[in-house]
Amino acid sequence: MTSPNSLRVGITIGLRSEAETLWNNGIKQNAVFLAEALRLCPNVSSTTLVNTTAVPITPALPWDLQRWPTRAFEQAKDELDVVIELGGQISAEQTDYLHQRGCKLISYCCGVEYVNAMQAVLFDRPLWGSQLFVNQAYDAIWMVPQVAHSSQGFFETLRRRPAHVVPFVWSPVFLEQRSQGLPEAGVYQPRSPLPRRISVIEPNIDVVKFCLYPILIAEEAYRSEPNAIERLQVTNAERMARENMDFIALMNQLDIVREHKAVFLGRYDTPQFLAEHTDVVVSHQWENPLNYFYLEVCWQGFPLVHNASLCPDLGYFYPDNDVTAGAARLLEVLRNHDAEISRYREEQRHKIQRYLVGNATVTREYTALLEGLY
Repeated sequence: MTSPNSLRVGITIGLRSEAETLWNNGIKQNAVFLAEALRLCPNVSSTTLVNTTAVPITPALPWDLQRWPTRAFEQAKDELDVVIELGGQISAEQTDYLHQRGCKLISYCCGVEYVNAMQAVLFDRPLWGSQLFVNQAYDAIWMVPQVAHSSQGFFETLRRRPAHVVPFVWSPVFLEQRSQGLPEAGVYQPRSPLPRRISVIEPNIDVVKFCLYPILIAEEAYRSEPNAIERLQVTNAERMARENMDFIALMNQLDIVREHKAVFLGRYDTPQFLAEHTDVVVSHQWENPLNYFYLEVCWQGFPLVHNASLCPDLGYFYPDNDVTAGAARLLEVLRNHDAEISRYREEQRHKIQRYLVGNATVTREYTALLEGLY
């Protein structure tokens, strides 16, 4: 094994296809950003993305293999001093092998796993079935701050180790790469005069990020100033609007729906939908108060009306589930946002610096976390 001051770090991913998109969830982006952040730590000599599935590594991957080297677990396992299990699970046999070599194994938790488990049990949405393997041989458990409140006890009891909050890390590299061919490189552009297009881009796959409260916020704003809203667009909602009678019944109570100012759409990637269809984003979360979506929206200068309590200084914040306050912030955006859009974008990017790869505090904290393994 090399010195703890020249660590070779592997970060797991679980590829499902050779050309898998980066926009279906944030896990692979998380792995890439973490790899780049750790590479800047003075006690790290290299970082590698380690695929734990049988999908081959090819140039079809949506990231630069020179910048972010990617290898299969079997190819990398003998050349790593630390393995961070993030997007692909390590088996009991692989864990034993790594420990026999003196390799440290970290569980990096970036999902609301307690919520996922709760929904799996209550709503018959199987996650593991009889194949559940809970690894209890980690050397450390790291978790991003937004999942700690809901899931820390879940991590610690099942994995039998204390869990520690670690810095959330992000980079605009993929956002800007995807936005190159979009109008104005995907950066917000004012539209005058009113009305505006309001977008709700929640995934709608669990209770954590669901579209109902943003729709209600838009409804309240529409009742106050109907001429200010051109259209409410709800993505990832087409199936619900066609098939779910409860959702349909709720929507039919709303003026913005009955007056044909709302549309329910399928799936889009964020940079494209922002650039081509959006003037304002309205969002709501429950137990996930920080995620890449907020940073993507604000980095590009779009007004974001949100309740994410870990980043209240970004965008236009409203507390908790306060629809009235959310509608007031939305009306504020509709009336005033375009007056100083350049300043707004500059301020947002300055505030986001605290999460960026290369931020001195992020680098220092990860350096200390790695030192703590030894």
